[in-house]
Amino acid sequence: MNITDKRIDNGKAFDWGKVSDAYAKYRDIYPDIFYRKIAERGLCIKGQNVLDLGTGTGVLPRNMYKYGAKWSGIDISPEQIEQAKRLAKENDMDISFQTVSAEEMHFPDETFDVLTACQCFWYFDHKKVAPEFHRILKKDGRLVILYMSWLPYEDPIAGKSEELVIKYSPNWTGAGETRHPIHVKDIMFDYFEMEEHEEYDVMVPFTKESWHGRMFACRGVGASLSPDELAKWDAEHRKLLSAYPDEFEVLHYAAITVLKRK
Repeated sequence: MNITDKRIDNGKAFDWGKVSDAYAKYRDIYPDIFYRKIAERGLCIKGQNVLDLGTGTGVLPRNMYKYGAKWSGIDISPEQIEQAKRLAKENDMDISFQTVSAEEMHFPDETFDVLTACQCFWYFDHKKVAPEFHRILKKDGRLVILYMSWLPYEDPIAGKSEELVIKYSPNWTGAGETRHPIHVKDIMFDYFEMEEHEEYDVMVPFTKESWHGRMFACRGVGASLSPDELAKWDAEHRKLLSAYPDEFEVLHYAAITVLKRK
């Protein structure tokens, strides 16, 4: 399904369903420390009921399943949820996934100990979701916001790949990332208080093929370009990568923000 939001890419339509296969194959890239920093805070662990918002292909629930929490996940894209269900089943994981947006979900009051939002928080209508997040969380529940991005001004491969995305998607708002705390809109603080945040660097390993797939499975490329544009991008990006080794690491920064229910 096409999504159009004037806040994102100047309103250019995108459809995660177009890249769900690639997303499942190439976007499960968070290093182990990304998950450990959540669990070490006593979050998403055994005895807790957790809902992953904007779950995509279920990357977060699947990778944190070993910590023992009871997981559910929702996403607006049916194709993403189809992949999430497939991957959970293949790994013998009991995770409940459903196709629904964060704005339209209907869970009972005080259902969850923790809500997680990984790589998706800015897509939500915060005026609508803030009271709902508060309502479905238990007393003293936590909202955990997570993010990871390459650093284009410091990593040459990331920088050149990003320049090529901008060539074909000049209004793409995913470009130009630098280290910073995750932005939380003021409306959220009517219902939550800031507990803590942390930002840290990580080196993420790739092959030429996996980095190409990672770049394809982004909003500015596979989710929004026309078939003709995509063919041209594909050829140019493969040519760009021909100058690099078969295996390399890309500098990213990761961020976690924990909000506590008031």
